[in-house]
Amino acid sequence: MAVLFVKNAHLRVTIDADRREISDGALVVQDKAVAAVGSTAEVQAWLDANGLTPDETLNAQGHIVMPGLINTHHHMFQSLLRAVPASQNQGLLPWIDGISPFWPKITPDMIYASALTAMAELMLSGCTTTSDHCYIAPNGSRIDDEIRAAQEIGMRFHPGRGSISIKGGNHLDPMVETEAHIERDCIRLIDTYHESERYGMVRIVVAPGSPFSVPHDFMREQARLARSYGDRDVRLHTHFVETLDDITLLRSQLNLSPEEYLQEYEWVGDDVWHAHCVHLSDDGIHLFAHTQTSVCHCPHSNMRLGVGIAPIPKMRKHGVRVGLGVDGSASNDGGHILSEARAALMLARAGTANPAAMTAREALEIGTLGSAAVLGRDDVGALAPGMAADFIVINLNRLGYAGGYQHDALATVMLCTPVNVDYSVINGRFVVREGQLVNVELGRVIEQHNRYTDQLVKG
Repeated sequence: MAVLFVKNAHLRVTIDADRREISDGALVVQDKAVAAVGSTAEVQAWLDANGLTPDETLNAQGHIVMPGLINTHHHMFQSLLRAVPASQNQGLLPWIDGISPFWPKITPDMIYASALTAMAELMLSGCTTTSDHCYIAPNGSRIDDEIRAAQEIGMRFHPGRGSISIKGGNHLDPMVETEAHIERDCIRLIDTYHESERYGMVRIVVAPGSPFSVPHDFMREQARLARSYGDRDVRLHTHFVETLDDITLLRSQLNLSPEEYLQEYEWVGDDVWHAHCVHLSDDGIHLFAHTQTSVCHCPHSNMRLGVGIAPIPKMRKHGVRVGLGVDGSASNDGGHILSEARAALMLARAGTANPAAMTAREALEIGTLGSAAVLGRDDVGALAPGMAADFIVINLNRLGYAGGYQHDALATVMLCTPVNVDYSVINGRFVVREGQLVNVELGRVIEQHNRYTDQLVKG
């Protein structure tokens, strides 16, 4: 069992039950999990008492050590479609119209390459666990293509098997899948990849594109399929009330409010999380809190598309579980998880006109423990004995932190210009060392990705 000793950290942030922040902090990793935490002297004494000699020691002097952040909503294939001219200044539906003509041209290799690119960006920015919501499957593409990328780069991954089964009389109709095929593929993916055990690296999510991309009755069937796996904890995910149009459509199609819809079609519960919820009403907030239904907050995407500001401080005040998401790379044009946490903090303050609406520590907690709860995990999101060895290390001696970290190192990381990490460990293994990816060569990832984007652009 390999032993890693990280010592002498300027600050080690635990986000444990006591929210300890330890100066001259240290931790020990044994295999996949954290074995000991405390000051450097305390952890060295623990090693000595247990007769352990580290296989590797990382001197983190001048660095902050934190739990890795967790991304709970993404569309990784959209990294091929950043800054598309037709969608740069559009709201949600015309934005989709601007990027969707490219979708039928996407191949399995493009899905793999875009996922590798998206995960590289996330990993370098401090993400150690990510979900994805892939709702297109053109030209034989499969979620397996994304899982291959995650396994190669070393990311802990919750891939969502998305779906579109309603034809709209447009260029996307050839990509529409039958509900029978979608259900069979969900079952195949769960049976092949789902790791429900502690520290599992891949967990499949059942994730229809939205309540308007599949028939409403199929939304209920998808919920029942996930729940048929019982204690294997197959979770449910979709978009919900991102725009006011969603509310209007539910009224016109079913004469139901959003809250009535979720209850009627069985999309509430502690196994469900919804992306955005920008226009969740007070009744919806109470429903989510009562049923332990979760929300993924995607601040940059909401700002980029001009859909509004999600009432996150109100949600959290009433006990709704909230996690963080970067959303698709074409509605955010980026996937930097630390930047997303900072945006969540700033948007909470701007939306409430209250500079105390969200603190730096609350923003970090949303992106760690909050996101872990959204994904139904109690083994990531904090650094304490028995938790997964998923953490990041950031050098504080840099221009953007000058004059800040001596006052409050954690707040400096959250409030100042977002940076990339110097080290990242996932499942007890280094995936970033000295600012460089360990398992893939970044130049090759970028070159491959750009080549596929050129193919899309040139047709």
